[in-house]
Amino acid sequence: MSSVRNGWIAGACALALLVAGCSSGDDGGSEAQGPPVAAITTDAPFRANGSVHGAYVLDAPKGEELILTAKNGREVARATSDEYGSVVFYDVTPGDGYTVRHVDGTTVEGTAAFRVLGEKDTPDPALYRQELKPGLNYVKMRDGVELAMTLRLPMGKQLSDGPFPTLIEYSGYQVAAPGDLLASITAGLGGGEVKEDPLVPSTSTFVGSLLGPVLGYAVVSVQMRGSGCSGGAFDLFDWPTVFDGYDAIETVAAQPWVKGNKVGMVGISFSGISQLFAGGTRPPHLAAVAPLSVTDDLYRNVGSPGGIFNRGFAKSWLDERANDAKPAPEGGQPYAKELVKQGDVHCTDNQKLRLQTRDALAILAQDPTRAPATYDHREPGRWGADIEVPVFLSTASQDEQIIGGGPQLVEGLFENPNVWVTLLNGTHVDPLGPAVLSRWAEFLSLYVNDEPMKVPDLVLSLGSAIYQELAKAPSAPIQQNRFLGDDIDTARRKFRGDPRIRVLMDNGGGDLGPGALQATWELGFDHWPPRDAVATPYYLGAGGTLTTAKPTAAGSDRYTGDPSARPETSLPKGDPWNAQPPYQWEPVADGKGVGYVSAPLADDTVVAGPSSLDLTLASTAPDTDIQVTLSEVRPDGKENYVQFGVLRASYRKLDKRSTDLEAIPTYTAADRAELTPGEPVEVRVPLYPVAYAFRKGSRIRITIQAPGGERPAWKFDTIEKGTTENTISWTPAKPSKLVLPVLPGVRAGAPLPACGALRGTPCRAYAAAANGG
Repeated sequence: MSSVRNGWIAGACALALLVAGCSSGDDGGSEAQGPPVAAITTDAPFRANGSVHGAYVLDAPKGEELILTAKNGREVARATSDEYGSVVFYDVTPGDGYTVRHVDGTTVEGTAAFRVLGEKDTPDPALYRQELKPGLNYVKMRDGVELAMTLRLPMGKQLSDGPFPTLIEYSGYQVAAPGDLLASITAGLGGGEVKEDPLVPSTSTFVGSLLGPVLGYAVVSVQMRGSGCSGGAFDLFDWPTVFDGYDAIETVAAQPWVKGNKVGMVGISFSGISQLFAGGTRPPHLAAVAPLSVTDDLYRNVGSPGGIFNRGFAKSWLDERANDAKPAPEGGQPYAKELVKQGDVHCTDNQKLRLQTRDALAILAQDPTRAPATYDHREPGRWGADIEVPVFLSTASQDEQIIGGGPQLVEGLFENPNVWVTLLNGTHVDPLGPAVLSRWAEFLSLYVNDEPMKVPDLVLSLGSAIYQELAKAPSAPIQQNRFLGDDIDTARRKFRGDPRIRVLMDNGGGDLGPGALQATWELGFDHWPPRDAVATPYYLGAGGTLTTAKPTAAGSDRYTGDPSARPETSLPKGDPWNAQPPYQWEPVADGKGVGYVSAPLADDTVVAGPSSLDLTLASTAPDTDIQVTLSEVRPDGKENYVQFGVLRASYRKLDKRSTDLEAIPTYTAADRAELTPGEPVEVRVPLYPVAYAFRKGSRIRITIQAPGGERPAWKFDTIEKGTTENTISWTPAKPSKLVLPVLPGVRAGAPLPACGALRGTPCRAYAAAANGG
């Protein structure tokens, strides 16, 4: 990716769930069971403080063995201080009376007692009376750790012009760098020389650091702990990071220049996912959240989809986060290096815990299953379900970084009556496209500003140029606020008249040209998955057929699981955001997979929601990795990608939340079960959610093979080596079937787009698999 796009990597954007940790002792308070430690005889020459479910030490001698003790004097955990004299104790039970001690000869020295905080501990309101001024600030959190926060005023405004409607962008990317991103980008658009400026925020944070101020908002760009110039250790979406969001919101909302003393949250990808966590803590002065390009379960959807480690995007993203967390000036983010070199004492001091960053990849290797104690509180969907303020969310079903897992969190949001969701086909950047951005701006004006705000002419006029720079693609225009001139009650009433679920269809298929940021029609629903969707089975049969009739005889097909038969990705080179990326989506190799295809459809068949492929599977190995791809074989002989799913067969045990349409594996160690070679078992492979119109005359196709070759940026750490033989079978009593969420009576709202026009969906010449489908 180019430098403009490097910061957009999500995973969260977003793979925060993967930054899990090994327990350093799960006993605390009076329940600790370790050996007793001798009484303290003098004060320790170092500092210790409690955090949320943890504790940290600063300024100890290098290489010192330190002991965390509970109120009853029992040892909870011990660790050796790093070269900065620091230690972080993770996963500690909340409670009073903890101390950190070390033994100097026969003398025990220790700190004063402190409290390890729980999620229900409420800070003293005085914490939130810290003053923020334009530019870079350092703000203390409830555990004493400082976060870097940069206040950016509305374009052309001074602090005395306030109060201002105010937004927060909370990210681990370079967000609090105090430079001017707008000046940097406009210099590039004008053809001028763009000089590398380490103090300019990452383009991945431009929603807050550029777009918000241009639209008339004050924006506070909050740097996640353990990154940039913020203090603390980087452990994404562990307890301290979650509650830093709460403290940042309350601190900003208390500022005298904040309109109404309430704030909204904005951002895409990393700073979209962070909103779900912060919003779920229910800060009293949070007005609304507007997350873009998000997912509900980073472990399942991105880090280890189907229980198979993603050593492509997931690994590269985690490696980048580890590099960002290194102490400056030798490592870390560019602005932290620069400010440390310039003598910023806060930024320098805030590097002291950086060597305590958890090794996420090592932890994943130790705990590859979805252990509840490790992952449950790192699940965005778990926190998103607790959000009570208005929500505007958008995500794309073929997102090359985090895929369309976002729609799966929507159902959890829907007890909140003020939730609006836009779904569309496309890439990681498409939720920021013009059709979404126009509604996003309206939402913020109604629920943060409390008055319809005009979209500035600058935004309307520069929109196409910005999208051309961002995605090398034409775009539909950004629209002016529909509610200008309305009072707030009228405007909100009209806005609430929009569908709660807006699905933009055939994004890229419009008259602006293939791959343009332009949808041609849309659907509206009041719930996701749509309540009208009917679980419709299509049965696998002999000769690679896919029919709505159950099989009348037994049959089977066999293939070799060989990932080397095709390229690892569908886009070895090129940018998936461009109008027409140079996809290399290879057909199923002979004998290395099977396909099943329907007869030409008598009518349009529109699907919306998750789906599954329910198989009777036998393998020659005790475990096997299965990849399933849903596609449309068009009347012109071309094949268009629709969606996919993967599963390691040993993780086939389903959660009780599973439905006829949605298979939800538990992914826990206790439920993992190997196969008995040669013995058939039932396996349901989940396909990610999608909304798609199969046109009249087209055919629905499903293919099954080893993982790889279907995604632009994901690579699978598969167990397949080209030696496993898998058999897919069916009988009248136990059919194998594809189950799709069909919308009865719904027809496509536009003609069939050109092959390769739809964003995020490669197209190729159809070639039947060896079994005929």
